[in-house]
Amino acid sequence: MAGTDYYKILGVDKSASSGDIKKAYHKLALKYHPDKNPDDGNAETKFKEISEAYAVLSDKEKRHQYDTYGSADFQQRFTQEDIFRNFDLGDILKEFGFGQSFGGGRTAFGGSFSGGNPFGRSGGASPFGNAGTNPFAGMGGFGPASGQVKGSNLEYEVSLTLEEIINGCKKNVSFSHEGSSETLTVTIPKGMIPGKKIRVPGKGAKSSREGGMRGDLFIIARPVQNSEFEIEGNDITTIQRVKLTEAILGTKIELKTPAGRTITLNIPPGTRHKGKLRLSNHGIPFMNGKGCGSLFVMIHVDTPKNLTAEQKKLVEKLAETGL
Repeated sequence: MAGTDYYKILGVDKSASSGDIKKAYHKLALKYHPDKNPDDGNAETKFKEISEAYAVLSDKEKRHQYDTYGSADFQQRFTQEDIFRNFDLGDILKEFGFGQSFGGGRTAFGGSFSGGNPFGRSGGASPFGNAGTNPFAGMGGFGPASGQVKGSNLEYEVSLTLEEIINGCKKNVSFSHEGSSETLTVTIPKGMIPGKKIRVPGKGAKSSREGGMRGDLFIIARPVQNSEFEIEGNDITTIQRVKLTEAILGTKIELKTPAGRTITLNIPPGTRHKGKLRLSNHGIPFMNGKGCGSLFVMIHVDTPKNLTAEQKKLVEKLAETGL
């Protein structure tokens, strides 16, 4: 559902309250639930679309991310598992009263929820009772006869410089699978540190069944080694060398940050060898858009190996003072 408008799917404005969103989903779920529309593939597809939209817009944090970054970028940042995490559709539909009788002794959706399994599959756990999973993953339809099995996901490592990780970029990605090659342009968001990945929907392996959906392609960051800066999560560490007298008396140095800015850094008197100074919010941006990590400056104090006669006398005088 990349590039889709969740607000449009539910028929609400972007300013809609959580109550309005809930009412809209209630109305649409009642209309499109597959038990009310047997053998109607369009209704099944619509039900999945409105459920995904509600899973995002009913969650305060997910909705904020969606509103902040837009649909396409949101789909890259959030996998289907992320979208449906902590979203129990079975309980939500029961809350709406969908288990009540509509007459003739039949439940609202043909008893779909009577056994805790919305799809009427025997011997299996409910796909809605397991937080952190996508209730529609691997299912093109809602019944066991569906042949729409989703293909497997693929992973691709992309090399990123520190500058690209901090500022974001576009990358041309060429990958091969099942004997064919494909090239596409991927938007790398800010904060794509090791361990983070983005999803490109529908660019994974083909389905094993005809008409099934392709899997997804996951892009994983592989930072290019940098001689000046070391990445540690969203924090960055760099080394700056100072003279012995500068460490003792304190000084100011010009420092180039990873983002390319030049700032003046105060080295306080009495700074120890390998002591660290922290510059908040000068590290790598967080992918959720809330601030940045820190820049740590490790001070290396240069201790002279060879002293001139004059320097040696001065040091000896210092030693006499108890320094």
